[in-house]
Amino acid sequence: MQPPFDDSEKSARNWGMLCFLAGLSGCFLPWFAHVAGPLLVWLFKRNDHPFIDAQGKESINFQITMAIYALAGSVLLAITIIGIYLIPFYLVALYLLNILGVVLASIRASEGRNFRFWLILRLVR
Repeated sequence: MQPPFDDSEKSARNWGMLCFLAGLSGCFLPWFAHVAGPLLVWLFKRNDHPFIDAQGKESINFQITMAIYALAGSVLLAITIIGIYLIPFYLVALYLLNILGVVLASIRASEGRNFRFWLILRLVR
């Protein structure tokens, strides 16, 4: 059985989870919102706890990488004639991967475990 968490630890876990969940703002707002949401949470809370800082950076890096994958993949597919028809399927697959990644990372952060995505660019350190 795990010992009870103190209030500061619970708060850090919740803010770490919110760093990831803020990435879902891109589902409802223009495309840059999926980067701006985690960025705002991280900028306001990064000095409060090292866990919030680490999870905020990971969330921002994930969202920036997903935007780069969407743009670069669309451009590469647009170069070929058949690829033009594949762009919507590619973007839907990335969209679903983004949602899945955010949900998994949020669950891990709520448990107080550091979450690291693989195959992302670590631009914010």
